[in-house]
Amino acid sequence: MQMPCIHNYGRTIMIDSLALARLLQLASPMLPVGGYSYSQGLEWAIEEGTVHNAASAEQWIGDVLEYSLASFELPLLSRLCHAWQLQDQQQINHWNDFFCAGRETAESHAETLQMGYSLRRLLESLAENDGVQLQLLQKISPISFPTAYAYAVTSWRIPTDAALQAYAWSWLENQISAAIKTIPLGQTDGQRTLFALAGRLPQLIEDSCRVADDEISNFAPGLTFAGCRHETQYSRLFRS
Repeated sequence: MQMPCIHNYGRTIMIDSLALARLLQLASPMLPVGGYSYSQGLEWAIEEGTVHNAASAEQWIGDVLEYSLASFELPLLSRLCHAWQLQDQQQINHWNDFFCAGRETAESHAETLQMGYSLRRLLESLAENDGVQLQLLQKISPISFPTAYAYAVTSWRIPTDAALQAYAWSWLENQISAAIKTIPLGQTDGQRTLFALAGRLPQLIEDSCRVADDEISNFAPGLTFAGCRHETQYSRLFRS
């Protein structure tokens, strides 16, 4: 049977049909981890007026995509996938702790732990056997969302490049959904924004794979400030 492929501009990612189905499940908004309940500071940016229309939403989300997701989360997710492939408990713990330490606000820290916990519970219920990897998964506490996600990627034999695409897409889709609900933004404008920002994903993901260990950074002061201010925001729809 011919394997489906995902074209990433100049690169082609080969993925078998079952792995593709599992990848779509991981990327689905139906994944019961509560991602829809977080805006990651976007709600405060809307409240105070920095984000107020489609153009400003695209600017804000695009900046977070470049200066936080692509320079911090995606490089760490790539390393976690590699550590899971090697079943290297020390490296898994190291990068899990590194990610948790990089969540600089109380809300963002609680977010990754809640989502990580929820995804682990789901993966435990879906596990077909009590293998070495599952035992490693159960030993990690607390567990970040990327750590649990990387376990799923490895367990379900999903190529790392494809997993990075799905992870970034899910994040981007959730941010656009939050903007549609809160600005409010029309569905068509939301799709235009999603289309524009999704076009940046292949290059950002490729760049993230070249980030060295000592270059991993989520230095985005505006995002941190928004997250801190959201914690005391009077009226809000989202948990971050």
